[in-house]
Amino acid sequence: MSSLRKTIEKMKNLEAEKTNLLVEFEKLNEMADVKAASLEYEIAQLREEIESVKMVMEQEKKQQPTGKAPPVHKVSAKELVEKTLGESNRLGNQEFPLPPFSQYFDSWLVNLRQVVSEFESNSTLEVDEQFVKDRSQILLDVESALAQIRLEESNLSQDEKDLSDNNRLLEEADEEYVEKVKALSSKRDSEVERLTKRIHELESEIANQEKLNGEKPKIGIFSYKSRKEYNMASEKAAEELNHKKDDLKATTSELEASVNAFGVDQKNLDDVYEERKKGITERAESLRKELEKLETDTSIAARQAASNALTNAINLLLQRTQQTLE
Repeated sequence: MSSLRKTIEKMKNLEAEKTNLLVEFEKLNEMADVKAASLEYEIAQLREEIESVKMVMEQEKKQQPTGKAPPVHKVSAKELVEKTLGESNRLGNQEFPLPPFSQYFDSWLVNLRQVVSEFESNSTLEVDEQFVKDRSQILLDVESALAQIRLEESNLSQDEKDLSDNNRLLEEADEEYVEKVKALSSKRDSEVERLTKRIHELESEIANQEKLNGEKPKIGIFSYKSRKEYNMASEKAAEELNHKKDDLKATTSELEASVNAFGVDQKNLDDVYEERKKGITERAESLRKELEKLETDTSIAARQAASNALTNAINLLLQRTQQTLE
């Protein structure tokens, strides 16, 4: 029996170790996916920057003096505005591949500043003080919003650790409950066995005593020296029989009370365990709901707001300068 118990415990430990290894393997896979997506995103950004640099270099090459000056194409106000708004709208609706989404924020902000900088540096439209003030506020607002989201993501990462700790607490609560149930059951079985054995002994003694008492009339008074001695023996036997019956009744009551007491102890143990498990489970559910936010890019609302605000600022600039798009 002891060998079987050890084998079962060993199997449980191996299963637990297997589960832990699978969890670690899944985490490593997730980390690899996140890193791969991040690298892919950075490569795409670098390609865009390379293409942009190539275009600038080609324009500069065309503008270099030659034997004959090439015709210069001046960007119209309409083209400038359409290009700027198109880039701003693309950034506002850009979807980041994988969490944590905050890893893309810095690169996104750099691209947005570049779009604004190219718009302001173009001589086709002259920006005024109000536009500079508006775009500064837009950049400040989106930077603040992304910083807050970055902080929330950081807190959610802590929630992952808290969830792991919480799950371990649930395992500990289960193990502690099982141990206490075992201990209580062992104590109850031992006590019930003791009292049941005592009851059987008393029942056997009473049966034997009643049998002996029933045989006395057949033996007769002549087995005793006198009637008085016979009466005294009969009274003593009856007294012993009554005492054993009282002892049997008391032991039976003790067994019943003991079983009821163990039932109360078991219920209290169950109530404490269920209450503790409920608290841990509710905490786990709350953490899981929070962690679901890690799977959603909540930054898109702030980025779209920045894009819309920049569009509005450019349109107001056009109204103030009374420029007509060609």
